[in-house]
Amino acid sequence: MKLMGWAIALAAAGLTPVAASAQAPQPAQPQAISAPAATAPAPAATAPAPAATPPAEGAAAAAPAPAPAIDYAAPAADVGVPIAGAKGIQHQVTALGQEAADFHNNWLLLMCVAISIFVLGLLGWTIIRYRRGANPTPSRTSHNTMIEVIWTLVPVLILVAIAIPSIRLIRAQYSPPPADLTVKVIGNQWYWTYQYPDNGGFEVVSNMLKEQKDVKAGDRYRTDADGPPLLAADERLVIPAGKIVKFIVTSNDVIHAFAIPAFWTKIDANPGRLNETWVKVDRPGVYFGQCSELCGARHGFMPIAVEVVPEATFNAWLASKGGTPKGAAPSTEAPAATAAPAPAADNAVAPAEGTTNQAATAQN
Repeated sequence: MKLMGWAIALAAAGLTPVAASAQAPQPAQPQAISAPAATAPAPAATAPAPAATPPAEGAAAAAPAPAPAIDYAAPAADVGVPIAGAKGIQHQVTALGQEAADFHNNWLLLMCVAISIFVLGLLGWTIIRYRRGANPTPSRTSHNTMIEVIWTLVPVLILVAIAIPSIRLIRAQYSPPPADLTVKVIGNQWYWTYQYPDNGGFEVVSNMLKEQKDVKAGDRYRTDADGPPLLAADERLVIPAGKIVKFIVTSNDVIHAFAIPAFWTKIDANPGRLNETWVKVDRPGVYFGQCSELCGARHGFMPIAVEVVPEATFNAWLASKGGTPKGAAPSTEAPAATAAPAPAADNAVAPAEGTTNQAATAQN
C-alpha cells in the first residue's frame, strides 16, 4: 500500500509539469485576441480616408455657391397673379393672349348682350301683344316663309361671325413661328420638371413652397416675395423676354394640364404623347399658373411659376445650372471649357435630387 501511495505521488508530480506546459499557451491567446490591436494601424491607415472626404464635402458645400446667379423677381400686384374679387380675364402679356382677350371682351360679350336684349324684347312683345285679353281668338298661323328664312340665316351669320376670328386664333396658336428656345415640360404626381434641350439638357425640378407653419425649423417656406399661397414654387421656369419659346408638354404618369392664364396658354400633358404650344413675352416679370386637369390627391398643389428675364440674365441663369446659350459655338479652349462645366452639371443634379425628395415628402 505504501508503494501504491508513492507511485500515485510520483505520477502526480510527473504530470504537474505537463499540466503547466498545457496551460502555458493560454497567455498567447490574449495576444491572439489583441491581434485586432495589431490591426489597429489599419484603422489608422483608414483614418486618412475620412481626411480625404472633407475635401469632397468641401466641394459639395461649395457647389451651392454658383446657384444664386439671379435674384427672383417679386410678383406684381395686378399682373400674372389672381386678384381677389376681380372679374374677367387676367391681364394678357402676349400678343396672342391680348388678341384673344379683345375678341372675348369686345366681340363675344357684346354679341351675347345684343342677342340677350333682342330675345328678351321679343319675348316681352309676344307676351303683351298676344296675351289672351288682346286676342280672344288665337291666331291659327302655321307657316311664314319670311320668318323661317330669318331664323335660319341669322344664327348662321352669328356663327360665321364667331368662327372667323376663332379659327384665326387657333391657327396662330397651333402654327408657331420658329422657336428661339425649346423647353420640355413634364407633369408628375405632383410637381413639374422643366428640361432645356437647347441649352445642355439640364433639368429643373419645381415643387410648391409650403407655408411656414407646415415646414420644419430651418426648411425653406413661402414668403410674399415668392408668390401667393399655393402658387409659389421653389424653382421657377425661367425664359428670356422677347424670344419665341416653344413648350413641349408631356407627363410621366397621369394626365396633367400646363396652364398660365396671363399667357393665354393651356394644354394637356398626356403620358406617352408630346403636345406643343408657344409664347412670346416681352414684359419681364413672374407669372403664375397651375395644373388644370384633375390628376390625383394633390392636384391643387402643382403650381407653375414662370419668370421672364432679359436675355443677359437668362444666360447667367443658364450658366448657374451648367447650361449654355442656344447655338453657342464650341470654345477654342475646349479642354478647359469642357472640364469646368462638368462639376456644374453635377451640382445641378444635386438640387434636383433634393427637390425630388421634397416632392416625396410632400406626397407623404
